[in-house]
Amino acid sequence: MIKDSEKYAEEDKAIKAKIDAKNQFENYIYQMKNSIEDKDKLAEKLSDEDKSTIKDALTDAQDWLNANADAEKDDFEEKLKELQATCDPIIKKVYEANGGQGQGGEGEGEEEEFEEDL
Repeated sequence: MIKDSEKYAEEDKAIKAKIDAKNQFENYIYQMKNSIEDKDKLAEKLSDEDKSTIKDALTDAQDWLNANADAEKDDFEEKLKELQATCDPIIKKVYEANGGQGQGGEGEGEEEEFEEDL
């Protein structure tokens, strides 16, 4: 009986980790969509090319998520890293262009806060 409960505890941990990874990925997509469309955030600060790059990456990520809702934890984490590799440099560039904030100013903290919210 104890072995069964330990077995189920491990399975529960694995399921929780998978759900957490999926939620983190979904949240990043959602937050990024809101950020690039909100005039108070990034909508007016992004070039059309950068906004298009991010939108395309978000669309691809959402399509992958819809097609792979039962993917494994590592898959969600990998896709999140790929999406961040596309979006984060653009966001950093925007913050740096707006007063050099990416070099230790307020903007850097905002970027870190944005990533933590995800």
